[in-house]
Amino acid sequence: MAEKRDYYEVLGLQKGASDDEIKKAFRKMAMKYHPDKNPGDKEAEEKFKEVNEAYSVLSDADKKSKYDRFGHAGVDPNAGFGGAGGFGGFGGFEDIFDMFGGAFGGGFGGGGQRRANQPRKGRDLQKAITITFEEAAFGAKKTIEISKYVACSTCNGEGTKPGTSKKTCPRCNGTGQVATMQRTPFGQFQSVTTCDQCGGSGKIIEEPCPDCRGEGKVRKNVTISVDIPAGVDNESVIPIRGQGEPGINGGPAGDLYIVLNVKPHKMFKRNGADLYLEIPISFDQAALGAEIVVPTLEGKVSYKVPAGTQPGTTFRLRDKGIKHLKREAKGDLYVKVNLEVPTKLNGKQKKAIQHMAEAVTEECYQKKSGFAEKIRELFS
Repeated sequence: MAEKRDYYEVLGLQKGASDDEIKKAFRKMAMKYHPDKNPGDKEAEEKFKEVNEAYSVLSDADKKSKYDRFGHAGVDPNAGFGGAGGFGGFGGFEDIFDMFGGAFGGGFGGGGQRRANQPRKGRDLQKAITITFEEAAFGAKKTIEISKYVACSTCNGEGTKPGTSKKTCPRCNGTGQVATMQRTPFGQFQSVTTCDQCGGSGKIIEEPCPDCRGEGKVRKNVTISVDIPAGVDNESVIPIRGQGEPGINGGPAGDLYIVLNVKPHKMFKRNGADLYLEIPISFDQAALGAEIVVPTLEGKVSYKVPAGTQPGTTFRLRDKGIKHLKREAKGDLYVKVNLEVPTKLNGKQKKAIQHMAEAVTEECYQKKSGFAEKIRELFS
């Protein structure tokens, strides 16, 4: 089996990265390798699984602490680092000796049996969904369908035929491990390996469930309700605890991570909680000032454009943006006004503009008169 890559390396991070850095890196890598974006790409599929595994450890404070201290062995359920005993976090004397394959006789009160049969969390899943700009701004309730393994209802996840039960494995006597003796020039040494007959569970199924064939789980299409909070953005991740796949040996189910794709809006641009909008205005509105109608996500509002407004001027409308995801305050709406020059004029309209041009002299234009003065100085 290939050696696992460092989890920080998988996410493109340095050891000691913050929770926010880990979350941001996970979103980026998950979107890059998501199966929906790489159909049929086995390498991308493996990368996606690797990214999920890395995030499941580094996003959990307890697992991250163990991983930072002991590496992969610290989060491997079969490595014996899970206890809170002495020796700086090792589970006790039995765990220390079991790390070396039981070479010193093994056992020490059945530590191997406890680890082989311990409950393990089920596999985490991920699902990408697309929502509208408004749903991201105001929140929404969505219903999704996902294909996943669920506990078999016929056998309640036991894997046995109804009316029967699992039997103690005759090969390992329920320990989940088998010991073999080896003669060496230094004497006899005992090595302990996972039982190949029961797979380390200590139990065997003589009469498997007819529906799940002894697996204890079946694949089904499941409908799940997702609450999307107001203020989410593109590539936001919503965790739904317990909606992953069933746990092992009575362990908790994994989690489901919903990755959001937000559709762009026809008018608004977004930066965090702030919105940006461009509005065309006419020459007379810019020169004389005018009351204009400004669209917002919550309806129309009126805004007084002051006289003498220049093209490209940006006005700020407070609290007309999007709600911040983690607090009640809202962002702002920034409105940029662009001067529109008429292109379709009849004779009467052209004369009217000529009359205006004659009446409005250069002195009325601050920038134009200043530029004319610079030209005179340049060629004088």
